[in-house]
Amino acid sequence: MNKYLDIAPEVVEALKNNIPVVALESTIISHGMPYPQNVATALEVEKVIRQNGAVPATIAIIKGRLKAGLSVEEIELLGKEGHAVAKVSRRDLPFVVAAKTNGATTVAATMIVAAMAGIKVFATGGIGGVHRGAEYSFDISADLQELAHTNVAVVCAGAKSILDLGLTTEYLETFGVPLIGYQTKKLPAFFSRTSPFEVSVRLDSAEAIASAIEAKWSIGLTGGVVIANPIPEQYAMPELEINQAIEQAVAESVEKGIIGKESTPFLLARVAELTGGESLNSNINLVFNNAKLAAQIAVHYHKIIAP
Repeated sequence: MNKYLDIAPEVVEALKNNIPVVALESTIISHGMPYPQNVATALEVEKVIRQNGAVPATIAIIKGRLKAGLSVEEIELLGKEGHAVAKVSRRDLPFVVAAKTNGATTVAATMIVAAMAGIKVFATGGIGGVHRGAEYSFDISADLQELAHTNVAVVCAGAKSILDLGLTTEYLETFGVPLIGYQTKKLPAFFSRTSPFEVSVRLDSAEAIASAIEAKWSIGLTGGVVIANPIPEQYAMPELEINQAIEQAVAESVEKGIIGKESTPFLLARVAELTGGESLNSNINLVFNNAKLAAQIAVHYHKIIAP
């Protein structure tokens, strides 16, 4: 085991006994939602995973230690400290570890720690991607490169709709990352169930997805898989309303010169303000929905690989 990695006892026991485990990121706690909704959501997501037959492993950095599985107290710490906690992607990991400080992991960093721990399935809200205007700014999330190299399956509600979804799908295709639509051929757009863009393949059951993931890695095709799971219909937002809010938020971020890792938290928070909190409610419920599907996929995957 890596000398900087701590795996929670429950997660260690699960991995040892081939019990399914689902990784969870922590930027959603410190940077994705306000306190106390962030803590309540994180604990409820873990509960959803347990209810569907898997063990949750929320991932973060606490006092320089890579953590696969957090205590309630550690989740509360990240929630209360909020933006004071470092937002950690691949490039940031060694510095936060060396400084022995706290860090909330993005999709990319969560994948790295999950792979270290031997966790194959990860649930999040939405992956990062190619930002709007990237042809000028070159603002492309490190999540995409991590997906190209790290063997973890990521269940999400598509890429965050604040991004350029067309360029994001093209980037994934270029690097050979399968984009699976769960019961859909259209790419979900985070707050909305559909978009003009298509996924690589539609699969209609957790069992079929688990079989495809196992086949990919057994063949020797390295890299992750994106499972795009549409937000439940009752929580989806009208496309016109959410798109207007996103366009306004993006324009404001350009005016304020907000770029890089601060861009996504700003845009999500501003969209929540512009929609009167409706987008935050949608965000919370799509995460629950992704956690449920991720646990079901993990259960079927572990049945396939069971000795």
